Amino acid sequence: MNRKKLQKLTDTLTKSCKHFNKFEVNCLITLFYNLVGDVAERPGVVIGLDRNAFRNILHVTFGMTDDMIMDRVFRGFDKDNDGCVNVSEWIHGLSLFLRGTLEEKMKYCFEVFDLNGDGFISKEEMFHMLKNSLLKQPSEEDPDEGIKDLVEITLKKMDQDHDGKLSFADYENAVREETLLLEAFGPCLPDPKSQMEFEAQVFKDPNDFNDM
Repeated sequence: MNRKKLQKLTDTLTKSCKHFNKFEVNCLITLFYNLVGDVAERPGVVIGLDRNAFRNILHVTFGMTDDMIMDRVFRGFDKDNDGCVNVSEWIHGLSLFLRGTLEEKMKYCFEVFDLNGDGFISKEEMFHMLKNSLLKQPSEEDPDEGIKDLVEITLKKMDQDHDGKLSFADYENAVREETLLLEAFGPCLPDPKSQMEFEAQVFKDPNDFNDM
């Protein structure tokens, strides 16, 4: 990408992006094109990180291991659902992912956890996510029973209108009272350590990122 184009893209994305300054946007654009590699030069090819490349970043850089959650995070970034994260989705996604306000993070996490997109987190969805994220204990008991109990405890704590599922209002109220509940159904945001390492590295020299 030539300098003029890069500058224009940086200006445009800096204007529309709340949490990064111009230098940071520029670093993240550079990193994006480093990660995408040579694809950029071929005409008619959508330039972006496909699901596997993106999941690899989540896994290697941010320590995520849960396949289902990583898929949901990918969908959260891929706003136009075209199967890859383009440069604009990358910048806007990371803006929230790394530095979003509590409001932004609540909306994002809720969307990640609302697997079928109906505006509620149902018991089935909770069970599905908790089953994935909990370590299997080698015990005699049926592990599903323990997860069912956990779902009930979580509902008791978070389901304020007692309708057996979580609306965004239920979730928001619960998180405002107890911030740890933000990622109640699985880690879908970077932990502070990997966030700091990522930012320290990329906002120093994005070209060195692959050496991490």
